[in-house]
Amino acid sequence: MEILYQNMMNLQLNQVIMWAIGALLIYLAIAKEMEPALLLPMGFGAILVNLPTAVEGTGVQHVLDTLFAIGIEGAELFPLMLFIGIGAMIDFQPLLTNPKLMIFGAAAQFGIFFTLALASLLGFKIQDAASIAIIGAADGPTSIFVATELDSKYLGAIMVAAYSYMALVPLVQPPIIRLCTTREERLIKMQYKGKPVAKITKILFPIVVTVIVGLVAPDAVALIGFLMFGNLIRECGVLNSLSETAQNVLANLITIFLGISIASQMKAAEFLQVDTLIIIGLGLFAFIFDTVGGILVAKVMNLFSKEKINPMIGAAGISAFPMSARVVHKLGLKEDNSNFLLMHSIGVNVSGQIASVIAGGLILALVKAMIGG
Repeated sequence: MEILYQNMMNLQLNQVIMWAIGALLIYLAIAKEMEPALLLPMGFGAILVNLPTAVEGTGVQHVLDTLFAIGIEGAELFPLMLFIGIGAMIDFQPLLTNPKLMIFGAAAQFGIFFTLALASLLGFKIQDAASIAIIGAADGPTSIFVATELDSKYLGAIMVAAYSYMALVPLVQPPIIRLCTTREERLIKMQYKGKPVAKITKILFPIVVTVIVGLVAPDAVALIGFLMFGNLIRECGVLNSLSETAQNVLANLITIFLGISIASQMKAAEFLQVDTLIIIGLGLFAFIFDTVGGILVAKVMNLFSKEKINPMIGAAGISAFPMSARVVHKLGLKEDNSNFLLMHSIGVNVSGQIASVIAGGLILALVKAMIGG
């Protein structure tokens, strides 16, 4: 009873608030099935690190801090290993059959650079502003990689914002898409001209992309290299069991460790700050403008194209794979149950995965040049 009384006396309001945030994440994971492999450990971890008994350097806090140090802060091990699993999941065939879809992936990075300028104007140091801007790609591993490389002091808030927006894609994107498109545009049907892609092309693609990105944006070569290595495992045809393991067991296991490691940075005293709210707001701003950027480029292309493009597919250019592609496909079906946009949106979505990594590498190079790093 004495221990219970002491812990109750040590309990602070901000810790209770973090319990509520943790409970909300668990609710979204279970009731709404929003990225449960990620939000469930994040939510539980947020409660765990805000117990009165979670003392720095001891017990559960020590274990979580060790996980964070090894998997994220040190060599960015968890994000890179997760990229192997993501690469093994991705089928680049829709992109290879229609390479112009890469334009939308590039266009959907607009919000990153716009937010970089805005965050700088709001007084954030350039390395922090760059780390915050990457949230807009809805690409958790890239956000972690950039923030860690630039030694941003807002790493915890950036990680939570990036992964939260990844999970909330089905809630955030639909109203933006509807606002930026007319019903007539949403009803545009696109014929999918699926062409066979030679096996040698599928094998060479990840190798060629890695070499090109390594030359153009060397700071991104670790991310793109692990992503493309995962895809090479998928496409080589001789490692099928390893490919399935990477897609399922590896990806899910790393996601769980990643989620609970992120939660180690959700301590009330550090997380419940005004800067955290500003970062979450800027991340949402970047996310919205990335979505809008892809849609607007599709609208511009329609002015010059004989075959009309459904502007909604431009919204899939963010990196949240495959959630964004599914959102676009479902919106198309909602407007017309015979309007199948899945293959087009998947092609745009996988191009966004590549484009977000390149954007991260370019921002790293730019910021390092500015600060002399």
